[in-house]
Parts: sequence; structure tokens; C-alpha cells
Amino acid sequence: MLILASASPIRRQILENVGLEFEVVPANIDESAEKDLGKGLEMIAKSLAEAKAVAVSRERPGDWVIGSDSVVGVDGALFNKPASREEAAEHLRKFSGKKMLLTSGVALARDGEVDWSHFGRAELEVRDLSEEFIQSYLDAEWPDVGNTVGVFRIEGRGIQLFETIAGGHFTILGMPLLPC
Repeated sequence: MLILASASPIRRQILENVGLEFEVVPANIDESAEKDLGKGLEMIAKSLAEAKAVAVSRERPGDWVIGSDSVVGVDGALFNKPASREEAAEHLRKFSGKKMLLTSGVALARDGEVDWSHFGRAELEVRDLSEEFIQSYLDAEWPDVGNTVGVFRIEGRGIQLFETIAGGHFTILGMPLLPC
């Protein structure tokens, strides 16, 4: 059996779209323990993906488990998923006119051991966002973007946030399946 250790709707959709049969068992880990900026965004994303895959694989002996996670950094600060619409608006204000570094990690584990892991990195130039735009955007996208670390869904209106994007499509979606 293949298990996805994530409740993310977009990660579920990625695996469905490639034709895989799987079960969803979200990992219950303490992400704050892995979020040490001294490690760098790449290692944080990879460590979180591995921790999720390992945690669920210990509960499901013999099954292959995919763990994945994404982290966002802007101006040297690490951002979490917004806990409220106001926090989402504050994140967007901080992102406005800046380069967003998005790193996603993915790992495959079985019986509590990581068999494979990988990370991908994307750079997204956020355009200048007016307060009017931010509120209009959140009127249309909240609460769905509350489940995303960058406060956007690239497959939806989130594309409007950016001037340029460099990086793998699956990395931006949160599961870097293809090395870039």
C-alpha cells in the first residue's frame, strides 16, 4: 500500500492525477522542532518531509509512505501557514515587492526508514501588492489559502501575486517529484 502522509488537497490531487492508488494518513509531528533557520530552507523542507514519512511508516509497517512539506522564506524570515485571515494579510504585506524563496521536500519511507528524499527550490518575485488588492484577493481565496505556507495557490488566483517565477512546477505545488 502507498500512503500519503499529508492532508494537503493539492498533494492528494498530484498523486491522483498521475494515476496512483493511495491512502491518506496525515502525519502528526512537531514541525517547530525542525524549523531552525540555521539549517537552511532546503534542509528544513527535506527534514520535515522525512519526519512525516517516517512517523507514518512506523504506524503502517510494510507500507510505503510519502511525506512532503514546503517552507517559505522572505528577507531571511521563515513563514508558517497563517492562523487567521489577518495574519494572511500581514504575510502578503511582508511579501509585497520581495523575492519569496519556496523550498519543498519529498521523502519515501518504509518501516521507519527513509529510502529516498529530495528537495526543490523556487524563487518567486512578488509584485507590489496594494492593500485593496490584498483584501480583494483574500475575499476570493480565504480560507483555502490558509492551508498554504505562501498564502497562495499557484493553480488559482495566486498566480496574480507574482512578477516572475523560477523553479519546478511540482516544487511550487509542494511535492517536488522531478529534479530541476
